[in-house]
Amino acid sequence: MSRYRYPVIPSSAITPEKVYQQRRTLLKLMGFAGLSSLLGDALAADTADTLTPYEHVTGYNNFYELGQAKTDPAANAHRLKTAPWSVAIEGEVAKPGTYTLEDILKPHAIEERVYRLRCVEAWSMVIPWNGLPLKDLLARFGPTSKARYVVFESIFDPDNLPGQKDNRSGLQWPYVEGLRIDEAMHPLTLLAVGLYGKTLPNQNGAPLRLVVPWKYGFKSIKSIVRIRLQEQQPVTTWNLSAPHEYGFYANVNPAVDHPRWSQQSERRLPSSLFNPNRISTQLFNGYAEQVASLYRGMDLRVNF
Repeated sequence: MSRYRYPVIPSSAITPEKVYQQRRTLLKLMGFAGLSSLLGDALAADTADTLTPYEHVTGYNNFYELGQAKTDPAANAHRLKTAPWSVAIEGEVAKPGTYTLEDILKPHAIEERVYRLRCVEAWSMVIPWNGLPLKDLLARFGPTSKARYVVFESIFDPDNLPGQKDNRSGLQWPYVEGLRIDEAMHPLTLLAVGLYGKTLPNQNGAPLRLVVPWKYGFKSIKSIVRIRLQEQQPVTTWNLSAPHEYGFYANVNPAVDHPRWSQQSERRLPSSLFNPNRISTQLFNGYAEQVASLYRGMDLRVNF
């Protein structure tokens, strides 16, 4: 187990769903080996956070390939075909190629991480993910000295994905996101293959998605089919669509409002009209101690 102190939430301080109580048994049944429980080394600030119930995590989603409404991804999840699945590793790497999902996962121990997820729309969740550190995967393929950025691409299948066929969102497909290489190699950055001890649901980005907990949720690209390392900063989907609203970095920052709403607070799900459950938003989503050094000397209002 890594010595890095992941700012996750200990199970003793939360009220988990019944399925999560059986997480290790479920993961073994799923065939995951070498499970590393990282739930003990938590920051004191995390102890008040409660897991978002499974039905909210899987029933309230942004996944525009499957529709624009929050309930569309769950309703259309069956349209996403996740088997067989392969991922192309390209660009500035020593070992490029196309690898099956089994090839991608086989050498790695699947870990448990409980992270906050903050949407740019000012709602948030707390989710127990299962996955592997992205840095461990990238290291296998030997990034070259020219690899300054990592680019991710989602599935493109307009015949089956209604949001790509009837593109009312106006986004350009396939969905593309990117990180600086130091962000990608940070120990917190995760490739998720499950949540709540279960295989990742289609509406949450099966079978492989990115999770970058200090950034707004649109950076955590779903259903990844291509990973490319390159020298130039990539053009990413939401930044291309509305560059004045969605920056490349997308770090959670309560001091930088969206042009159409404040980012100073968020609605922690579950919530309702009479119980909005609003909380203050934290810089870097509460992970400043771990990641602020990545942006030392940068103007976060310009590089938003």
